[in-house]
Amino acid sequence: MKISIQPSALADLRVGFQFYEKQQIGLGGYFLDSLYSDIDSLVLYAGNHSQHFGKYRLLSDRFPYAVYYELRDDLIMVRAVLDLRRNPAWTSRKMNNLK
Repeated sequence: MKISIQPSALADLRVGFQFYEKQQIGLGGYFLDSLYSDIDSLVLYAGNHSQHFGKYRLLSDRFPYAVYYELRDDLIMVRAVLDLRRNPAWTSRKMNNLK
């Protein structure tokens, strides 16, 4: 299977990187390494996660983030990478705008 990280998810990763890099120099890089590792694991585990907002949701191992993705034939489409500490209403609006 191939993984495609959509522009919306790349923007989410950029926001997360900036947040953690402001907390401590180098932490943003660790954040990206961790999230990309989680995303890479989808090659093995895609489809084994629960669905939320009509998308599969992978919970990150090291950060309070969720990776929302869809399966289309041999393609894993990562649609969003969202901070779980956000207001659930914000998450709902964000996910509904992806449709």
